[in-house]
Amino acid sequence: MRSLLLALILLLMPAARAATAAPAVGADDFLRARAPGGLPYRLYVPPFAPAGARLPLIVFLHGAGQNGDDNEAQIAYGANGALQLLDEAVRRCIPVLFAAPQNPVDYWKPADVMAVIADIEARWPVDRRRIYLTGLSSGGTGVWDLLKAYPDRFAAAVPMSGMTELAGLASIVDVPEWVFHAADDNDTDVETGYGGAMVGSRAVVRALRAAGGHPRYTEYAHGPQPATHVIWPRAYATPGLLDWMLHQRLPAPPAGKSR
Repeated sequence: MRSLLLALILLLMPAARAATAAPAVGADDFLRARAPGGLPYRLYVPPFAPAGARLPLIVFLHGAGQNGDDNEAQIAYGANGALQLLDEAVRRCIPVLFAAPQNPVDYWKPADVMAVIADIEARWPVDRRRIYLTGLSSGGTGVWDLLKAYPDRFAAAVPMSGMTELAGLASIVDVPEWVFHAADDNDTDVETGYGGAMVGSRAVVRALRAAGGHPRYTEYAHGPQPATHVIWPRAYATPGLLDWMLHQRLPAPPAGKSR
């Protein structure tokens, strides 16, 4: 099932990208780097940023189809739609840093992602009150794992088509989230995930709201055929999504370094 889904995703991505506006940013606009002893990553640094300004940072976690170590697959085909956020920022001359680490396996270890963020902070002027997480499929799951491990580090999160355990959600009820999923997702069930301890987005949002949180939630009645899991180009094109993300910020920079 998983191999068939990945094949369908590869077929859908070029058409989905062609349906959007011409990209403002390409792979050659990204720097190549690697966290010390850790994950490779690509980083976009806006050339039009004001001198001395601290910049918001968007961190994108890819899905299983981009696992590897080539430091290329995670931003191929517009990063499955995620680069629409960056394209919009560039067209509007909004200076943002955009990081895309690459993971060799499905599970995103929170400490590995934090090591990437720490490496970026050491090299570039990051506004630590404005670090945003987004991810799709296994990357959406990784977003929730990171929030639970570091609940005070991120200004907002946008997980798509992911799943997580209900345990630990109480610690992240105050983190602004905008969650996306398809009701007929053919990979990660919107309610039950894979049928184990981790549940899908609808159940996660319900639990967050019951605990006092106020996540935004967009559930599509139908994902694109034949791979209804692949809502991401449509979701990342949601009007107002970039503005909503960049409007969120922590009340103060988090204490200590990211690690």
